[in-house]
Amino acid sequence: MEYERNFYQIRSNEEILIELKDELSRIGYYSLPYQEINSIKEYGRGIKQDSIYVIGIGGSSLGAKAIYKFLRTSRNFKKKLFFLDTIDPLRINYLLSLSNLDNCHFVVISKSGNTIEPLSIFKFISSKLMVTRDNTTIISGQQTKLHKYAQLKNLNFFEIPENVGGRFSVFSPVGLVPLSMIGVDIEALLDGCRIVHESFFNKKKYYDLIMNKARFLVENKSRFNINVVFSYSSVFADFNRWFVQLWAESLGKMNVNQTRQGLTPISLIGPDDQHSFLQLIMDGVRDKTITIFKINNFMDSTSIPESDDFSIFEADCIDNRSFNELINLQADSTYEAIIKQKDIPCDKITINVIDEINIAKLMYRFQLLTSCAGAFLQINSYNQPGVELGKSILNSKLADA
Repeated sequence: MEYERNFYQIRSNEEILIELKDELSRIGYYSLPYQEINSIKEYGRGIKQDSIYVIGIGGSSLGAKAIYKFLRTSRNFKKKLFFLDTIDPLRINYLLSLSNLDNCHFVVISKSGNTIEPLSIFKFISSKLMVTRDNTTIISGQQTKLHKYAQLKNLNFFEIPENVGGRFSVFSPVGLVPLSMIGVDIEALLDGCRIVHESFFNKKKYYDLIMNKARFLVENKSRFNINVVFSYSSVFADFNRWFVQLWAESLGKMNVNQTRQGLTPISLIGPDDQHSFLQLIMDGVRDKTITIFKINNFMDSTSIPESDDFSIFEADCIDNRSFNELINLQADSTYEAIIKQKDIPCDKITINVIDEINIAKLMYRFQLLTSCAGAFLQINSYNQPGVELGKSILNSKLADA
């Protein structure tokens, strides 16, 4: 008797943990929390320019941008960090107009060393000023064309480990180098990662939180194939974008049986999107899971004052309340309203305070969640074959032009 099949069995949590432990020696992002970073910290402190520009796209910029935008409202950074992550000429020229080029340092990032977007921007920048080791840092893979260019021009170079993929690279030099230049505590970032890593692999708090959520999402992927992150603060906006890339590019794959897999990420910011997308969540098709993010302490006491001029509105209930309290009441109310539906999967993550440890814990948690989901789906979470055709077509068009 012969038996063939094209379906797969959802494996146990213990089997998935064993698979991820096997990945520890092969997938580089797991070891990043334990890297030595003294040389990066020393280098960052030595950068004199006031404006730092990251030239990179996708995983080469989204992670650092997410951390910077999360921290900047609560940190008095003396330097500014900009991201040239688009080939939109209007955006490029606008961002460059915000600084004196003689007081800028450019961090050029591309793991492959020949990504067309950062290469195009770098060539444009080099037409505006002389590229030297004093104003340019290169971050790339070993012996790429960009690395060889750095050697040719005697530019400072940091290596992206070969086994660290772009969307998992935020805690490598890709993120740590530019963040250290503006004064982010990168040691605290790695502390946050280590807390989650050790808890997960020692089967403590984060193991259950991450593993059980990944299992639920995969077991119910046919019914709830859209995963919404609903973040109640603008400081999460670029974290949301980072998550969208991480989730979509990692999980949209063919599995071991060549069956198409994937979960679709949606990014929302509250309370803005209460006035648009929430209606779809509440009364629309039940095909979405919701994760709400909120910040317990914004470290900002700005409050709504009393005023007789507004008595007509009969809104005394908001008088003397802080905006911190108001936005959290909105987050909690949205969560409660969704829970009351009883058929919309929803969870809530509260960040106690805006700092390096908390944003790192959150990002590393979602990297592990992605790895777990990919293991349950029986896919390779770390490649991206689906984007190569578009790159090939673009290269052909450029060569033919």
